[in-house]
Amino acid sequence: MAAEKTSEPVPARDEAAFTRCTDDWTRRGLLGGAAALGFGLLAGCRSTSGSGVGGNGELPFGRKLKAAFSNCGLGSTWCASGKETAEQWGKWFGVDVTWFDGGLNIDVQRKAVEDMATGTWDFVAIQTLGIDTLVDPVSRIIAKKIPVVQMDTLLSKNDIGAISFLEPDNEYMGEVVGEALFQAIAGQGNVIQTQGALGHTGAQRRAAGFRKAMSRYPNVKLIADDTADWDINKVATLWEDYLVQHKRIDAAYFHNDDMALAAARVIRNAGREKEIKLGGVDAMPEAIKAVRDGILLTSVRNPACRIHWGALMVGALAAIGTTDIPKYILMDGPAVTRENAAGLLFMQEQFFL
Repeated sequence: MAAEKTSEPVPARDEAAFTRCTDDWTRRGLLGGAAALGFGLLAGCRSTSGSGVGGNGELPFGRKLKAAFSNCGLGSTWCASGKETAEQWGKWFGVDVTWFDGGLNIDVQRKAVEDMATGTWDFVAIQTLGIDTLVDPVSRIIAKKIPVVQMDTLLSKNDIGAISFLEPDNEYMGEVVGEALFQAIAGQGNVIQTQGALGHTGAQRRAAGFRKAMSRYPNVKLIADDTADWDINKVATLWEDYLVQHKRIDAAYFHNDDMALAAARVIRNAGREKEIKLGGVDAMPEAIKAVRDGILLTSVRNPACRIHWGALMVGALAAIGTTDIPKYILMDGPAVTRENAAGLLFMQEQFFL
């Protein structure tokens, strides 16, 4: 589910300020333009009707750019939010974004990226569903001298020539959610981990972080540890079985919030919602509201907006010749509490976080 839009009127963009900020961005490159970008956004760059053309008719990157994006699948609220963000930032900065849906299926995404590889693009950004599943078509894209940006999970165990990798600290996210859960159950009890796709490097690191936190609690017992492949229907089936098999479940950790909320519905239907503490990853709007309302104990922000707009800006800079782009860029977000929930929702609604 994409973030809900604010009902308040959107202020008109200051076109002169917009042009100044984007001129500075393209002239000074990745680091030097960051402050100018912030100034321009505060001046009103967030207008959803923006065409990406400055007040003097010039395009922010000197010409209209064409980009191809793919993420795991738009059935995931995180991915859907990322798509909305990339398209909106594309409008602001003069980048036409074409989307290739991964469909939450390795074969579907492989076909989509094979189609992408036949096109001509100024840059490409991809979040793969599984490591090393897209190496052949992505290598053909790179061979055509098209910059490729990796989002959230590695395309390959080897360096295949992508210009950068934009990633949250997945191990930290797993650890901080695990720690919150274990503290909430006083360091003892039965817990369950429901994983994402096993070939997804982000999921692998979220699992590693959870186990790292669990290693500090010898009286916590992991009674089930299965993958649901990000699929909420698989989650429902798993959790219907768990609730029959296990008379005591104290806490559960999910690799994303869509799965946590799917399990919460099953648990509520079974009348056991007061027994089980739930935590997830992504901090999408519905999950933030669930933390605020006490349905989830916690979530941690995997910044879909920041990663997707970051990929768009990094790719655009590479397309116009910027060469000093780091191979790795950390894109982190905070853990959600009832105190910071409103601010996180606001930042998502503006396509920032």
